[in-house]
Amino acid sequence: MIAKKLDPLPHGAVVHHCFGCGQANKAGLRLKFFIDEDRQIVCNVKVPRRFEGPPGHVHGGVIATLLDEAMSKANRQFGIVAMTRQMEVEYLKPVPLKSPLLLTARHLSAHGRKHHCEAQLANENGVVLAKARGLFIAVGTLNVPTKRE
Repeated sequence: MIAKKLDPLPHGAVVHHCFGCGQANKAGLRLKFFIDEDRQIVCNVKVPRRFEGPPGHVHGGVIATLLDEAMSKANRQFGIVAMTRQMEVEYLKPVPLKSPLLLTARHLSAHGRKHHCEAQLANENGVVLAKARGLFIAVGTLNVPTKRE
């Protein structure tokens, strides 16, 4: 498989305390997101033990948070600040703690303020462990360069 070029997802200059991606939140996940050449959101993650649910595995609420964060970034790459209105998660297999995982998301469609996205969490072998689809409502915009196609 050919590696795709990844660009960091711009967040702006404001230090933020978001539980998912806020680098200033020491108790959070501190996720770092990238955009590939196909406009897909990409995040490599190893979930620490403090987010344990069943022994040795990630808590289901944290899995939902990972998927929600990735879908929100699928909107943000286009300068759209949107809040989750509805989200459906499919837990397919247990998600191991402290193992390399690939979190991806993409923007599917937009109709007015409504934005539809999907995300998935896979292990290092490409096996999808969980996936989600969500509806987001735009509440604002950011001043970030966009390349919407």
